[in-house]
Formats: sequence, C-alpha cells, structure tokens
Amino acid sequence: MIGGQQEPSILLRARSIAKSYTLGRKSIPVLREVSLDVSEGETLCIRGASGAGKTTLLHVMGGLERPNEGTVEIGGVDIYQLRERKRAQMRGGWIGFVFQAYHLLPELTVEENVLLPSLRLGVAERGRATQRARELLEQVGLQDRAEHRPAELSGGEQQRAAIARSLINDPDVMLADEPTGNLDSKAGESVLDLLLDLVRVRRRTLVIVTHNDLVAKRCGRSMTLADGRIG
Repeated sequence: MIGGQQEPSILLRARSIAKSYTLGRKSIPVLREVSLDVSEGETLCIRGASGAGKTTLLHVMGGLERPNEGTVEIGGVDIYQLRERKRAQMRGGWIGFVFQAYHLLPELTVEENVLLPSLRLGVAERGRATQRARELLEQVGLQDRAEHRPAELSGGEQQRAAIARSLINDPDVMLADEPTGNLDSKAGESVLDLLLDLVRVRRRTLVIVTHNDLVAKRCGRSMTLADGRIG
C-alpha cells in the first residue's frame, strides 16, 4: 500500500525472453534475455528502430510466437505451458491485437469484420455480438460505415475498424504494433487519441511498439528495445 492506495497488480510478465531465427545455417538472434512487467491499466510504449525486434516481442507477449527461451505470464498463467488450442482460447479472450496493416477481410463488411473474433470463438450469440459490434462502431465513429467494405474506407477509418474488432471480446490487454505507422500525421494522431481514450475509459492495459517518439510521449511509460535487449 502506498499513500493508502493499493499498488496495481502485474497483468503481463515476461522473463528472460530469447528468440532467434534460422537463415540457412546461421542462427539470427532477435531477442536476448528480455524481461518486463506490465501493470493493470498501464499504457506502455516499447520504442525501437526498424528491425529491432519490436514486432517479434509483441507476438511473443501475445502468444502468437513461441520464444526459444523464457516465459510469458498473463493474469498469472504461463501461456506457453498451455496446449495450442487452450492458448488460442485465452489469447482470444484476454488479448486484443491492433496491427500496422489493418488485416480486414476485403470480402466482409466493416460490421462483419468487427464481429469475426467473437463469432469464431463462440463468445456470444449472434444477436448480442451484433449489438456489441454496433456499439463499438459508434464509439470509433464508424456507425455510418457498418455496411461498407474495407476498400471503401480511408486508412484511418480502416484502423478504427481494426480497433473496434480488437475490442469485441472485451480483452484485458491491448497489444498494438505501429498502429499509426501507415497513416499520415493527422489521421495517426486521431487514431492514437481514440486508442488511448478507449483503454482509459475501460481501464484496460495497453502495450504499443513503435519507432515514433511522439507516440511514446503519449504513453504513461516507455522503454527502448535495441540489439535485442530492453534498455
């Protein structure tokens, strides 16, 4: 207890993460002994140059890519001790991903794209899920674009749709990989404002990886990844 208030608990903990890739006969190290803690409700930025391993670290933290060494715990659960199916279920319920490339399916409407993670996991029946998708689209300012296809949206609108999709299962932690990287400065600032506001209102945890110092300044805490290590 500090000043009569309880300290926030650790939601995400990574310990001694090492990851390398094989290129021909060579092993290329990307992450070296990376350890970090992320508290509930925190906004953390991990900065680094292109090729520093930021995306790989985010994928490892989110259960998308198994490390060669080390552990990742979310809510006290070691996710790489889980079977793949169980890890996928946990990933779908606990984590929301926002990528630099929006990864919207072009043949689906905006509303259908937002609904997709919920329906795939069977988290909610169709009516409830649809209502939640419409509420999220309203929150991100896309209520009038629900029946449009992604190609009919601007880059900023597509990223807003991707943010809505990432929130459909009400995740505890949001992981964002260069969420403003494909946008001009005005659209990027708008998307960043939206993302920070949404996690603040929901009291959710946000980890952003970026090379953009302006993004880092908007977060509560920042760290630097260089040469595969957190500095």
